[in-house]
Amino acid sequence: MPAEPAGVGARRAAVLGHPIAHSLSPVLHRAAYAALGLPWTYDAIDCDVPYLTDVLDERRDWAGFSLTMPLKRAALTVADEVSPRAQAVGAANTLLPRAEGVWSAHNTDVDGIRTVLQDAGVRPERVTVVGAGGTAQAAVAAVAELRLDRCAVLVRDPDRTAEVRATAQAVGVALEIATLATDSPELTADLIVAALPPHAADPLAGAPWRGGQTVLDVVYDPWPTALGSAAVAAGATVFGGALMLLHQAVAQVELMTGRAAPVEAMRAALRTAVPHTGI
Repeated sequence: MPAEPAGVGARRAAVLGHPIAHSLSPVLHRAAYAALGLPWTYDAIDCDVPYLTDVLDERRDWAGFSLTMPLKRAALTVADEVSPRAQAVGAANTLLPRAEGVWSAHNTDVDGIRTVLQDAGVRPERVTVVGAGGTAQAAVAAVAELRLDRCAVLVRDPDRTAEVRATAQAVGVALEIATLATDSPELTADLIVAALPPHAADPLAGAPWRGGQTVLDVVYDPWPTALGSAAVAAGATVFGGALMLLHQAVAQVELMTGRAAPVEAMRAALRTAVPHTGI
């Protein structure tokens, strides 16, 4: 359920993380409040894991918080309530206040991935997720919400996949784990979700991409990535992480305000702030 519906009074929200100066969340949320006519403010607060509880205790009357690294897993330990999706993913990127000082944890990264694909009409039969971290877990949960029951996961070290396996089990997706290489047959799937940090997927630019494939690379800076450029050159349809960023923020705005988010106003603000991200 959404947080307390927005009223006429001013409220405060923020993004928490460390470091935080690079965050584009203020751009997106402030644009949403302006378009909705809400006298709300949205800040960026530098907060590392040891200080999360104190930051929340001092701001229990705020409308909610977005969370970025390294707080997404820690959020589950400080929340009093955890949504089933956040529990399955093992991470939360949103904390909402409830009655009597209770915090509720949610994960809208899954919304970000799923909405990008749904809006584009992507209906894959075979999906491969590259990576096994928190974003890869969100991608596996998105696969389940797209009503697919299996996907491949490519990783450098198959022994370090316990968390993504746990997510897959929780959401009912059968995983095929394989070692990542440019000639991995799993890279021929109709949908590839590259859930790796900036430049980590650059070697995949040498993979045999083809027309008819869809690639979602969660990186938005720098853009285009080497992977994205190579896939486009081969005729694939490519989406960047800025679209995922937009749609996860859309879901956060709706949770915090109780109103439909002004998607196009948020998109325009993001395009102005980072004009070369492909949105």
